[in-house]
Amino acid sequence: MIIWDTQHARMHAKHKGHEAMHAEMVLILIVTLVIAQLVLVQWKQRHPKSYNLVTLFQMWVVPLYFTTKLHWWRFLVTWFIFSVVTAYVTYRATRKPLECTTPRLVYKWFLLLYKISYATGIVGYSVVMFTLFGINLIFRIKPEDAMDFGVSLLFYGLYYGVLGRDFAEMCADVMASTVGYYSASGMPTKHLSDSICAVCGQPILVDVSEEGIIENTYRLSCNHVFHEFCIRGWCIVGKKQTCPYCKEKVDLKRMFSNPWEKPHVMYGQLLDWLRYLVAWQPVIIGLVQGINYILGLE
Repeated sequence: MIIWDTQHARMHAKHKGHEAMHAEMVLILIVTLVIAQLVLVQWKQRHPKSYNLVTLFQMWVVPLYFTTKLHWWRFLVTWFIFSVVTAYVTYRATRKPLECTTPRLVYKWFLLLYKISYATGIVGYSVVMFTLFGINLIFRIKPEDAMDFGVSLLFYGLYYGVLGRDFAEMCADVMASTVGYYSASGMPTKHLSDSICAVCGQPILVDVSEEGIIENTYRLSCNHVFHEFCIRGWCIVGKKQTCPYCKEKVDLKRMFSNPWEKPHVMYGQLLDWLRYLVAWQPVIIGLVQGINYILGLE
């Protein structure tokens, strides 16, 4: 207690007489945050494609910079594995002509990543809440250890959840455009046969009324049919809630009876917040520090 009081007194002595400077720095921070937020909102509304690409790139690179400086090797290992696999999958998704096995590979990978990240986030959140209620003491686990473990899992789940959803949406748009069943105007560019999946362009082998060995066949409310993995990837992973062929809004309740498989609005909003926090917040703080340095404020 005495040591803390001594340090507190030293800090006040060091910054004594700098109240005006500190107020100016706070004002610069607030103004910069407001202006940056307005610029980002306008950019996202006017040029969403470039905004999403730049945000995705920063989401991928910014944590690498900080974790390398802090020597967080566990994160670096998972980041490297994710980057290698996702780079290969994205490469396959952007090739023309599109191989018939590519859509299934893409959707399986991102659906797996979605499930892992979602489960990791839930476990991390549960551990944090259990620690706050003192349940960790039953297992004789120190609160700081339990909290560190829970927060780490929560961060991993949310971070890779954001990256996975963004990469999946980009790949979904590119592949659907390559197959030819999707256009910016909303009108299909090819006629869709009743026996062809509109996502991957491959034949439907299992009837809607039949139980498949590996996967089933789904029929949307617009009467278009799809492979199970394809439409799950399109709706869950690619954040699409419209038919890939006619863009009619689909009733996801009919297709996914399990509540854990439905796209969650709250979860999506949480990912959007994390996307801003990881991709843009460090840039804004760096800009504020640069302004303070130019003005000679410390």
